[in-house]
Formats: sequence, C-alpha cells, structure tokens
Amino acid sequence: MNGQQSFIEAVAMITARIDGRTLDRNLQSFLDENFPPGGEAFDDLATLCRQGIDEGWLCDREHGGVKFGRIVKPGPETNGFSVDVVQMEDLAGPYHGHPNGEIDMIIPESSDAKFDGKGQGWMVYAADSEHYPTVKDGKAIILYLLPGGEIDFTRSAL
Repeated sequence: MNGQQSFIEAVAMITARIDGRTLDRNLQSFLDENFPPGGEAFDDLATLCRQGIDEGWLCDREHGGVKFGRIVKPGPETNGFSVDVVQMEDLAGPYHGHPNGEIDMIIPESSDAKFDGKGQGWMVYAADSEHYPTVKDGKAIILYLLPGGEIDFTRSAL
C-alpha cells in the first residue's frame, strides 16, 4: 500500500468515528480523548502528513507563504468530509468561513508552534465560524476536515 492510500485510510478511520456528530467543543474533547497526540492514530497520521509533503503529494501548491492542497474531495470514503493539508510558518492565511464547521489536526513542526493559539492536538470550529488561520511561534502542518467540503473564502473580516 502506498503512502497516499495509507493516509486516506488513516483519515477514514477517524471520520468514521465522528460522522454525524455536531462540530462543537464536545467533538473537540472526543477527538482529544480518542485520538490524542502521542497516541497511535494521531502520530501515524502526523507521520503520513510529513511523508506526503516530502514526497510531493500533499501541500503541492503554494500562495503567500502557505503550502496547501486538497487531497480528498468529500465522499463516502471519508464519510462526507473533504481533507486538506496546509503548512504554514509564522503567518496568517486568508480570512474564510466554515458554513458547516471545520476540524483541525494541529501538527507543530517547531516545538512552540501554535495554530490559532493552540499547540499540538485538535481544534473544532462550529458551523458559520470565521477566522484568519494563523500559525505563530514556528512552523506547523494543519490537516483540516470540512463537512461536505464547504469553505467560504468570499467572506470578509468585519
């Protein structure tokens, strides 16, 4: 099995456990408890993200210092979630909204790196949330899951 297929299967194992759940703090707690940093599932997926970036099948595009790429469109394979991965270092990405919410797996590549103020682990944004995705204090990989693949880059910050 190649790295890309292993990556998709690792994500699918997680999305199968969260399919149908509301994107909220309870889901973030569920992910932290069931797929914690240091746990096999989290660490294996983090390794596959690094491998994918090194091999060029993840984050194969770049704009404004953000490396990015959608590796899986929403579909049955990932329980309706799209799967994107970005790599950022000490910058804010483009402002956007999440019509159906967003689930982020934060993988610091620098020991102190934080994504939107959070270090290694999971962050869940509820439906209709908005933000400037920001990495501070170093470099990080963020894998994000979008229900139905919905993301809105046309929203503007108030």
